[in-house]
Amino acid sequence: MSPNPVPSGSVRSAAELNERIRALWLRAGGSLSAQERAEYELLVVEWAIAIRGEVVTAA
Repeated sequence: MSPNPVPSGSVRSAAELNERIRALWLRAGGSLSAQERAEYELLVVEWAIAIRGEVVTAA
């Protein structure tokens, strides 16, 4: 399964992305393959964008 590119402006919430990150780690058993690592990195970038958007909206 190849990771999806990060969209410009996250459409998923930070909470949803956090759950996906946690699920990835659980599926991987705590040790990520190269492909899982790439997916993880994309999810973290998208999560950071979502968090930033939520903080700006809250302010």
